Amino acid sequence: MEQVLTLVCKLNPTPTQSQKLEIVLHAFAEACNYTNQIIKADVTSKLTIQGIVYQDLRAKFGLPANLAVRACARVGANRKTAKQNNQPVVVFKPTSADYDARIFAFREKDWTVSLTTLSGREHIKIDVGNYQRGKLKGRKPTSAQLCKHRDGQYYIHIQLKDEVPDPQATNKVIGVDFGRRDIAATSKGDSWSGEKLTQTRDKYNKTRASLQTKASTRTRSSRRRCRQVLVRLSGRERRFQAWVNHNISKTIIQQAKSEKALVAIEDLTGIRERTNQKPRNNTERRRSNSWAFYQLRMFLEYKGLKDGVEVITVPPAYTSQTCNRCLHIGLRSEKKFKCGNCGLSCDADLNGAKMIALLGLSVSQPRGPNGLYCNLSTDSSGLLKALTVFGTPNQCG
Repeated sequence: MEQVLTLVCKLNPTPTQSQKLEIVLHAFAEACNYTNQIIKADVTSKLTIQGIVYQDLRAKFGLPANLAVRACARVGANRKTAKQNNQPVVVFKPTSADYDARIFAFREKDWTVSLTTLSGREHIKIDVGNYQRGKLKGRKPTSAQLCKHRDGQYYIHIQLKDEVPDPQATNKVIGVDFGRRDIAATSKGDSWSGEKLTQTRDKYNKTRASLQTKASTRTRSSRRRCRQVLVRLSGRERRFQAWVNHNISKTIIQQAKSEKALVAIEDLTGIRERTNQKPRNNTERRRSNSWAFYQLRMFLEYKGLKDGVEVITVPPAYTSQTCNRCLHIGLRSEKKFKCGNCGLSCDADLNGAKMIALLGLSVSQPRGPNGLYCNLSTDSSGLLKALTVFGTPNQCG
């Protein structure tokens, strides 16, 4: 199995090279938009698209052969993604262009990249840190993406392909429960508080609101200064949150690797849309919408793939309300969980993580009629609830 790691490196082009890169981005976007307009919307095959528009792209937009091929592939790939989401491809913006091995090369001897433009080949210096240097040393990447970020600077996204080990066979599972009060809690008893992250988000939100007010009401020089500060602050909150998620995911995967266990998490797809339907004040809505649980899931999956640790998802229904000891519905109040059947009382997130671990074990190692099955339980109001539980029938009573 192959894993693709993308390294983002800043380019240091000369003014002339910057103009050439800008021309490439606009020509690539115009070629994609032209292709998207004249090819029927249900056509997603890059070879079919290429057979129809390849000559036009070269003649109308002056694209080199391989950039024309990559434009066709970009349209096909975007259409496939849009089809999965039931959304049409609307427009391509001049912010990125795809490169393959024939039009891109990385040179370690002088830390430059060679890119084909509409007027020839250009060798451009790159800014790289210790992390990028370590990953690129001795490598010959064969694909990249030229990008123009919001800060107006040009970057090269270099893709490195590595063979990854097969997932380790195991009958051990570490369950991970995601949340806002505690960003993550594991079935092993580890947890990471979200208090610092919430405070940081609130601080940046307050600062942005103050600067935006001043940028629209003060003197010309003050407004300019406020806008400069806003640009400088842009992305700091996002980078801090990504740093926190990187540390959490690394710790969990390293523990799973050392214990030869797999990792089970909840499938929280669509949770933001569901929670936004509930009545809440603006502060709670903002905090919920900035909760980067999907990023944490992605970090766990790609780190697990690299280290041979399988990461699986389980349905989130009733995981925080089901007792991990007897599998009956219990009562959750804030951080406490109490089961009215067996008397278990413990931290609610720990109980949820252990329940996710049980579900993960049943998914990874199905045991026929004694594995996952549906049981009916009567709650305190006399209503019947269908529970998906793990265990043997005599455990559930």
